[in-house]
Amino acid sequence: MENRNPEWRDRSRLSDQGSEPLLGSKGPDVALHPVLHAVMQAARYHSVELDPADHKNASGETQPTAVSVAAWAKNAGMWSRAARVRWSDLLRVQDGGPIVLLLKGGGAVLMVGANSGDRVVYLTSPGAKVGTGPTAVDELRLSQAWSGQAVLIRAARNDLSSDAQFNFGWVARAVMQERRSMRDIALASFAVSLLTIFPPLLVMATVNRVLQYQSVSTLILLSSIMVVVFAYETMLGYARRLIISVIGARLDAKLSLHIFERLLRLPLDYFEHNPVGQTMYKMNQIYRIREFLTGKLLSTLLDLVTLCILMPVLFFLQPVLASIVLVCAALIALIIFAYLKPLRALYFRIMIAENWKSAALSETVVGIRTVKSLGLEPARQSLWDERIAEAGKWRLEFGRLANWPQTLVNPLERLMVLGTVMLGAYLAINDTSGYMVGSLFAFMMLSQRVAAPLVGLARLIEDYEEVGAAVGEVASVLNRPFETEAPSGGIRPQLAGAISFQDVTFQYAGTRSPALEKVTFSIPAGAFLGVVGRSGSGKSTIARLLQAINRDYSGFIKIDGSDLREINLRHLRQSLGVVLQDNFLFRGSVRDNIIAGRPGLTLADAIGAARLAGADEFIECLPNGYETQLEESSSNLSGGQRQRLAIARALIHDPRILILDEATSALDPESEAIVTTNLQRIASGRTMILVSHRLASLVAADSILVLDQGRVVDFAPHAVLLERCHIYRHLWQQQNRHLDAHMRRPAGTPAVLVPSNLN
Repeated sequence: MENRNPEWRDRSRLSDQGSEPLLGSKGPDVALHPVLHAVMQAARYHSVELDPADHKNASGETQPTAVSVAAWAKNAGMWSRAARVRWSDLLRVQDGGPIVLLLKGGGAVLMVGANSGDRVVYLTSPGAKVGTGPTAVDELRLSQAWSGQAVLIRAARNDLSSDAQFNFGWVARAVMQERRSMRDIALASFAVSLLTIFPPLLVMATVNRVLQYQSVSTLILLSSIMVVVFAYETMLGYARRLIISVIGARLDAKLSLHIFERLLRLPLDYFEHNPVGQTMYKMNQIYRIREFLTGKLLSTLLDLVTLCILMPVLFFLQPVLASIVLVCAALIALIIFAYLKPLRALYFRIMIAENWKSAALSETVVGIRTVKSLGLEPARQSLWDERIAEAGKWRLEFGRLANWPQTLVNPLERLMVLGTVMLGAYLAINDTSGYMVGSLFAFMMLSQRVAAPLVGLARLIEDYEEVGAAVGEVASVLNRPFETEAPSGGIRPQLAGAISFQDVTFQYAGTRSPALEKVTFSIPAGAFLGVVGRSGSGKSTIARLLQAINRDYSGFIKIDGSDLREINLRHLRQSLGVVLQDNFLFRGSVRDNIIAGRPGLTLADAIGAARLAGADEFIECLPNGYETQLEESSSNLSGGQRQRLAIARALIHDPRILILDEATSALDPESEAIVTTNLQRIASGRTMILVSHRLASLVAADSILVLDQGRVVDFAPHAVLLERCHIYRHLWQQQNRHLDAHMRRPAGTPAVLVPSNLN
């Protein structure tokens, strides 16, 4: 579908350098080259932040080229290509994100859409100020400035994308992407297996030839050959182990990146309804999968190469003994296979018990302040004891059952080694040719290389079952539905802040009554809206729906006339500023927390946001100012300081819509007074929605939405609500009755009675 009316803008704060000529030549030197700037803007559209320091020119080049910036984007994990394109190609471009067009003067512009009917393309300058719309340009005007070169950029997608379901098929595809390294390992294993044959054959020749004929020259020759074989075997073994380590590291990186990306795309409801400990335990099963892939599975598969080479040699040397080894390995596999089903059932119970144990541990650690303050150590210890006992019980049951196949397998393993020795000695005694002794020595050396892979192959079935359970645990988290995205990725409008709710009804899963019912209201861009009501009236639900945390509502929510469900989810949230009642601050400096998610911003930006939030005063009093490191749970800050930092973090990208959900309810009076004083300044130029049960902070609001049991009771300014809204007037009187009591106090009555003995 063509972009007939494209609206696209930079989703990060631009440096205040003005806008450069759209199709002019390269302007005066600036800190960031316009070609680099354009590529960075295109990458941000796909939520990838490029670092200009990573860009490298080829030798002799004085400015970025299409090839160099394409390689720059590729190194950041994106799909990128430098190409020469024609005007007709540009007109056929579908909506896949902006295209970087390189100009003759060394500059660049972004093509953000095309209209084949009007035969124009829409261009925007990478240095354009926020709010500047695209410009329609025809073929003649573009040809005068365009060099014909373009850089195509999009997010990298392949079989291992985050949209793929996590299962053994995904794991197999991840392994197959390392097929070149696997080929190298297979070749090294094949060569090592061939070299493995030589030492036993040399020993056989030594026994049969040297000892029988006492030939010293033959012994010297065989010894020299053996030294060379050992040297090559050592080198090839080193190469094989090194490649296995490389594959292991690459698979570990792919698994870790995949699970983290999918975790971030899960809806908030999942994390609200599932204990953190359970999620962490299930995610940690990924390491069991990695160890299986790069350990037992890979080693066993490589040993199969050895088996394919050595088994024919064993049958050539001693067919009877080789048959015994093969039969014993088959019996071991049958025994293990017979116990798989009951072992799988017990292992599943172990996983459940470990899940609950991890949940108890994580809850205790996360809530340690509550545990200490309320003296809950005995209760938590008792719960932990129960969890330990449950997990230990099932592990003991599993160990008892797993002991039986091990007990039955051990005699067969001994028979494979000692039985073949005894039978081989018997055959050697009755041998009349004189060559049986050498063959027996060679067979024993080779059989040790064969017995372990055969047993390992049989045990691989048991390990596969355990890893299958681990894959199931990880998949139970990762394969949950993602947050509901708008069709085809959604639109990315430039938000101004006009909001309207039209007959919005929403009900949380597992509840009987709706949280919101037929809610209708609207506010213009730049308005200050207050939302009040009793507990459970639906105040915070309004904020959740605006953030698209829940999209399964009926009715319509629109921002600037665009349906909320049609807006790209990431674009929407990056356009909002949100402050919650209990905000989480990350480990790092104060500056890093303020500009979190906006790494390209400077200290000056952080200071400006902190000043607007009223946080600059206490930050400057910290030991290292904006570079002060925050401790775990930001315990070196007070609640009011943390809240003001959170407000500064929400303001850093100058959002058009600011949502404060009970943001002042946990503040001390002094901090609340500072934030309330700054509300008018904070609200200037943007739409602000303040959800609060403290009505004093809403007096200056343009409109106040009063909710009760999910319904709109009234919608008006503070003064009007005091006159006509019973619920609002009742809430106001409850919070301000101390003022009324003071006004009714008889004249001459002291506010505080002072004991006479203190006068």
